[in-house]
Amino acid sequence: MGRDVIIACDFASGQQTLDFLSAFKEEKPFVKIGMELFYAEGPAIVRELKARGHKIFLDLKLHDIPNTVKKAMAVLSGLDVDICNLHASGTIAMMEAALEGLTRSDGTRPLLIAVTQLTSTDQERMEKDLLIHAPIDEVVLHYAQNAKTAGLDGVVCSPLEARKVHDACGADFLTVTPGVRFADGDVGDQKRVTTPAKAKEIGSDYIVVGRPITAAADPVAAYRRCVEEFVG
Repeated sequence: MGRDVIIACDFASGQQTLDFLSAFKEEKPFVKIGMELFYAEGPAIVRELKARGHKIFLDLKLHDIPNTVKKAMAVLSGLDVDICNLHASGTIAMMEAALEGLTRSDGTRPLLIAVTQLTSTDQERMEKDLLIHAPIDEVVLHYAQNAKTAGLDGVVCSPLEARKVHDACGADFLTVTPGVRFADGDVGDQKRVTTPAKAKEIGSDYIVVGRPITAAADPVAAYRRCVEEFVG
């Protein structure tokens, strides 16, 4: 997989999602299916979007005891998704179990990435709410290194941290980065954000873009702008 823009299809229903994607006549965007849509529609929406030719990042952020996550990943391995994820804070043992569960009998599996710290989390919230007092950059890198140790393919991190993750974990260790906004756009509830062009410069492999595309007056034009700025 090369550098790409992933549209966060954070819609409440499958019909809303299909209506949105129907505007794309020439492209088949890489899409993210998150908790809201998956809990509303279940595996059927994954199968429908795959049948329509979309690559899928299934963003469910699993976090539980290792055996439970292993069993859940074994179920998800039956869906033909391209990327799925979990929380790195679940420990190396949990990530290793997830990888084992996700790997099919023929040895194939989707890419598995770990969330380091959510892009809505900043240093103050991490210290006050989570009682983690190390600098957030240090925490992100530590979680990324744990993910690499567990055998995962990459991490979800802020685009501001992508270069440091590559420096610590290697150029082939994927960085999937939400928190991307156009320079003239609203940052919403995100704390650690940057633009598509800056994310490219810093070294993100994939950017996940939601509202700047899905809430745009012309979503197709907004998507193409993202691709132009990030992929070139």
